[in-house]
Amino acid sequence: MNRLFLIGPMGSGKTTVGRYLAKRLGLDFLDLDQEIERRCGVEVSRIFDIEGEEGFRSRETAMLDELSQRDGILLATGGGSILRERNRSILRSRGLVVWLNTSVDQQLKRLERDQRRPLLQAPDRRERLEGLAAARNPLYGECAHLVVKSANISPAQMAARAERQINSHLEENA
Repeated sequence: MNRLFLIGPMGSGKTTVGRYLAKRLGLDFLDLDQEIERRCGVEVSRIFDIEGEEGFRSRETAMLDELSQRDGILLATGGGSILRERNRSILRSRGLVVWLNTSVDQQLKRLERDQRRPLLQAPDRRERLEGLAAARNPLYGECAHLVVKSANISPAQMAARAERQINSHLEENA
C-alpha cells in the first residue's frame, strides 16, 4: 500500500489515530488542514474568515491534488474534503480511502473544548453535527473503500484495529 487517505467527520480521529496508524504502516503522516495552514501561514479559521468556505475549499482541492500524488503517505483529510466530487474522485483513484466513522455523541465528547473549527461555531453543537452527518455521511460512504467504526478506545488501539481491517481488505482484494 502506497497511499492511504483517512476521511470522516471532525473528531473522528483522522489526525490522532492517523499518526499512530502511519507509524504502524511505515508511511509518512500528513494532515491536509495542517499543510494548508503551513502553506498559507494562517489557521483554517482565518482562511474561512477572509475567503469564506468556498475560498477554503478551493485551496483544499489544490492541496489535496498535490499531496495525493506523493508516495508512501497517510493523508488525514478535513471533514468537508469529500464535499466536492473532484476531491472524492482524486481520493478514490489515487489510494485506499478509509472512513473513520464515528457517532455524534463521540464527536461532542471529543470536541467539547474545541474553539478553533469554524463549522463548529454554532449555538447548538449537537444540531450542527447532526446536520453535517446527514449531509456528509452518504458522501463518505460513496468515497470510502473501507469503513472503520470508531470506538471508545485509545488512539493506539484504534490504529491497531484500523490496521487489521486494512490488511484484511487488501488480502481480500489482492
